[in-house]
Amino acid sequence: MSASHLITHWNPEDATFWRLQGRRVAERNLWLSTLALVLAFGVWMLWSVVVVHLPAAGFRFTTNQLFWLTALPALSGATLRVVYAFAVPTFGGRRFTALSTASLLLPTLGLAWAVQDAATPYEVFVALALLAGLGGGHFASAMAHVSAFFPRRSLGWALGVSAGLGHLGVPLAQALVPVVVGTAMLGTLGGAPQAAADGHALWLQNAGWLWVPLIVACAVGCWFGLDDLAPVRGRFGEQAVVIARRHNWLLSWLYLGSFGSFIGWAAALPLLLQSRLPGADPLLWVWAGPLLGAVLRPAGGLLADRLGAARVTLLAFVALLAATLVALVAIGQPGQAVSLPLFVPAAMVLFAAAGIGSSSVFKMIPLAYAEDHQQRLLHGKESADQAAARALREAGATLGFASAVGAYGGFVIPKALGTAIATGSGPAPALQLFAFFYLSCIAVTWWQYGRPSAATPC
Repeated sequence: MSASHLITHWNPEDATFWRLQGRRVAERNLWLSTLALVLAFGVWMLWSVVVVHLPAAGFRFTTNQLFWLTALPALSGATLRVVYAFAVPTFGGRRFTALSTASLLLPTLGLAWAVQDAATPYEVFVALALLAGLGGGHFASAMAHVSAFFPRRSLGWALGVSAGLGHLGVPLAQALVPVVVGTAMLGTLGGAPQAAADGHALWLQNAGWLWVPLIVACAVGCWFGLDDLAPVRGRFGEQAVVIARRHNWLLSWLYLGSFGSFIGWAAALPLLLQSRLPGADPLLWVWAGPLLGAVLRPAGGLLADRLGAARVTLLAFVALLAATLVALVAIGQPGQAVSLPLFVPAAMVLFAAAGIGSSSVFKMIPLAYAEDHQQRLLHGKESADQAAARALREAGATLGFASAVGAYGGFVIPKALGTAIATGSGPAPALQLFAFFYLSCIAVTWWQYGRPSAATPC
């Protein structure tokens, strides 16, 4: 690694250092890392859009098989996040971000090849959907990289901007892919079109080709433009200690409720509406919900900075619970006519609350560890420098670990909905399960972090 990209001294809490040097470096790393994250999210959510077009292109998969293809990228992405969470301190943020971005070429090029032949086995699509999880894993390392550059007073804003703008990859994929698959974007170079049942031509391979030049350019930019921080470099064991920390599990549970809702509903909504509204084209508007959640995630960081992270998180889960109950009335029962005037506003509230709550939970993570290590400092168990360094490392590791747990929501929500529909019960059992889960998140937030006498006020 080039020494010019390794920063040996970093103290963003020092106002003078931050003003003269730190802010410029931190913001450069923030924006480059965020650009890579946008592409990662776009690739991660590709299958939520592509599956809607597969039947028209001649692929004879069942509805349950299609729901599996929407869920598998989240399953592999969440699992990869456990590894990616520890990658930045081990390998360095610059190198790992560049290589992680370049790895997105595997699922995109594979998709472009597989969809050109209607005889491609379902097992190949399963493998490619799992490879799309490389985009989901990227988030954990991106958050660990960004969190180390900013002072605590603006960390909620920085994480909100990075994650929120990164989330824009979801609506970007859901808005752009339907456009490019209907045009000969690359002419004969992109491959022959597929003939849809209604006589229209489809170029499903464009869903993969679209991302290739962007991935290459971004990977090169990250290699030459990002930095590494020596103070956050550490051995695996120094980070893995968070596995035994109570905050690691409680905050991961909350992130499963917030971000898991965002990514799970983003993956499931197009296929859910297509199954409940035959003949309709949900891709005309389903991108609006993920867009709203992505745009509001930075606002969640600002609200957490100003109003208190636990308070904002609590309100977000109350809104998620209310939106789920309304959705249950609007779309839950088998054979029931879908009430779009009820369901669409409920979906928008759900995405908005999930975006805001994701940011406020992330704000809670460094605050919780800072509070714990402040107590260790007061009791003389470690020096000020040791307390600060340990809190930084452990908060970064939990940011990555919680992002891994949260990503499993992208598997659980579409799979729960698909299973409920396959049993003939409609979406109602899955929606009821989600409602009980949000109640548990409200209880955890209030008791541990939000009540006046909370053990760890955030």
